[in-house]
Amino acid sequence: MSKPLMPKATAVWLVDHTTLSFKQIADFCGLHELEVQGIADGDVAGGVKGFDPVANNQLDQIEIDRGENDTRYKLKLKYNPAAEGEEKRRGPRYTPLSKRQDRPASILWLVKFHPELADAQIRRLVGTTNSTIQAIRERTHWNISNLQPIDPVALGLCRQSELDKEVQKSAAKRAAEGGIMSDDERRKLVSTEQSLDMDPEPKMPAGIAGLENFTMSDLKSEEEESSRPADYSDAESFFNLPDDEDDADDEDDANGDSTDPRDR
Repeated sequence: MSKPLMPKATAVWLVDHTTLSFKQIADFCGLHELEVQGIADGDVAGGVKGFDPVANNQLDQIEIDRGENDTRYKLKLKYNPAAEGEEKRRGPRYTPLSKRQDRPASILWLVKFHPELADAQIRRLVGTTNSTIQAIRERTHWNISNLQPIDPVALGLCRQSELDKEVQKSAAKRAAEGGIMSDDERRKLVSTEQSLDMDPEPKMPAGIAGLENFTMSDLKSEEEESSRPADYSDAESFFNLPDDEDDADDEDDANGDSTDPRDR
């Protein structure tokens, strides 16, 4: 563990009982130097009772003596096997009440732009439940028609470094399984710092927008269709000409040969 238990109360005790500099106390307790100065002035941590790090087996007196004799000396936290792993967060991520209504929008953003993320990874990022993630994936959420995808980093639900770590972990797992990533998926693996340093992609002028898929073969096919001769092979059926038997009857009538018995 890199920080003492109850760091602000420990800083109150060190300010009251030692001559350590504000920077030494801030570095040891994981606080800002101005915050320690505010504790000394009484503007910060008012009413907080000091927590003795020596009596609670977090700091040796010899470390305090060395720090008081040398302002550049950094206090070292006493190793405590019982505190090993205490910094690791357990259970789901805690989300403040003021931001809990933003979780569905952030889940929709993750599902839309990072479909490779597993439900467990989304839970770690925004602190939600499997049922909520499943409802948004299947678009059965009660408010799905009003949801707009919003980046969880912009909402303050997670840090960009945490999102990049989860995305890269999914990419490594997919590569180990033999999956092939597309160009868009590779772009998502770029960290925020790298993406900010990249040159902006050139934009296509509005006058030729939509012609990026145009090829000369399309123009050639249109010319061939326009130059192809018309098909008149079935002209007889086109004009509905009479059958041969009707033609023979017309020729007999023209020669005076009538089949009417009154003419005989």
